[in-house]
Amino acid sequence: MADERTQHYLKGLALFGEGKPAEAIVEYEAALALSPGWTDVMHALAMAHMNAGTVDEAIRIGKEIVVLDPEDAFAHTSLSMFYQRKGLIEEAEAEGAKARMVAWKAELKLNPDAPPPGPAGSMPGQDS
Repeated sequence: MADERTQHYLKGLALFGEGKPAEAIVEYEAALALSPGWTDVMHALAMAHMNAGTVDEAIRIGKEIVVLDPEDAFAHTSLSMFYQRKGLIEEAEAEGAKARMVAWKAELKLNPDAPPPGPAGSMPGQDS
């Protein structure tokens, strides 16, 4: 049987999947109350806020995740999406670039010959 924090998290995921982001937020917050700093739940909570239309809160949570784990490429990617929703294109592009760099650094650990990331929207090996 899953512990209480996990039960709240899983219930939040189910509610989000049912298209009920506001109800999911309640469950995610309950999970975080039991386990502050649980970044998996924070990611889910931020996405639920974005889908509920509370994008400023999504941005706030995304920034918290980046403080907890600066090497979390998904956090930077999510922040980029949240900024795009707010029309903050410069901030969105900056976070997207951070995500690409973090992902590249992780790839270099596995493949020291990995090429650097290209500009936003580029695909390795494709001609323009």
